[in-house]
Amino acid sequence: MARRRVLLFLKSLDAYSFCQSNGVSRPTNPKVLHYLEDRSRVHKNTIEFCKNVLQRKSVDWDATFRSNLSRPIRNVDLVVTVGGDGTLLQASHFLNDSIPLLGVNSDPTIPQEVQEMGNEFDATRSTGYLCAATVKNFEQILSNILEGRTTPFELSRMSIHANSTPLSTYALNDILIADPCPASASRFSFRKDDGSSSPLVNCRSSGLRVSTAAGSSAAMLSAGGFPMPILSKDLQYMVREPISQEAARLSLMHGTIKPKQAMDIDWYTKDGLIYIDGSHPVHPVRHGDTIQVSSHAPSLKIFLPDRLLPSRI
Repeated sequence: MARRRVLLFLKSLDAYSFCQSNGVSRPTNPKVLHYLEDRSRVHKNTIEFCKNVLQRKSVDWDATFRSNLSRPIRNVDLVVTVGGDGTLLQASHFLNDSIPLLGVNSDPTIPQEVQEMGNEFDATRSTGYLCAATVKNFEQILSNILEGRTTPFELSRMSIHANSTPLSTYALNDILIADPCPASASRFSFRKDDGSSSPLVNCRSSGLRVSTAAGSSAAMLSAGGFPMPILSKDLQYMVREPISQEAARLSLMHGTIKPKQAMDIDWYTKDGLIYIDGSHPVHPVRHGDTIQVSSHAPSLKIFLPDRLLPSRI
């Protein structure tokens, strides 16, 4: 039997370069500085731990920092991300629907620590919502995967077309379409394309967010949306801070897009950006451009944490 091939996809160590800005040292609270140094140490230790586990397994493996990858991931049997949700989301952008993904949360948040430090600074570490493993259970989960005792679930992703041209990146969490300046209002119109006469909704707002089921518990939920079952293929949309306060209009500014539907968006602001799964990647749009979003995208195979596991049928 051929040896499995595993790629470690790593959060960059320079993500913890907090002491300097433009080459100039910045003074900071010693307790905060110590805390951030500890975060860097824990992340490095987790990387080494995962490497050591792979070294003991009968697998061929390689490692790359996420900042070094710019091409689709191919010719591996499993991708293991080490970092948090941001690292996992970035890895998903390089994967098709055939290679499964396992996330290792390198530095999970400790609720007691957050509470104790709350009067001094925010001690929140990594959320790791989609990460199934930590250093405590990585070796066991990896063994289960390699020995076929567990199989991945498939999460729905979102496809984005700009002027009928598909973007190369599928969104696993969400997209935000907005003016590059966060203080500026955006003008756009949208309607759901489902073969019927859906109403056209004209908007002046701070943008439009569309999320997948996986992303419905992130920024969408914070903005007043609702969490969706993790394996749902629906999309959820919400107009951000609409200027119109008419009740009849407001009811149209938050809803769902079913798997057989798409949403067509006409952009009427001079400039705009499509933010995909956070602040990068981004795609520029201009006045007169059309954008279409739908769940007609390759799914992502992923090993989910126990707290998110739906029952197998």
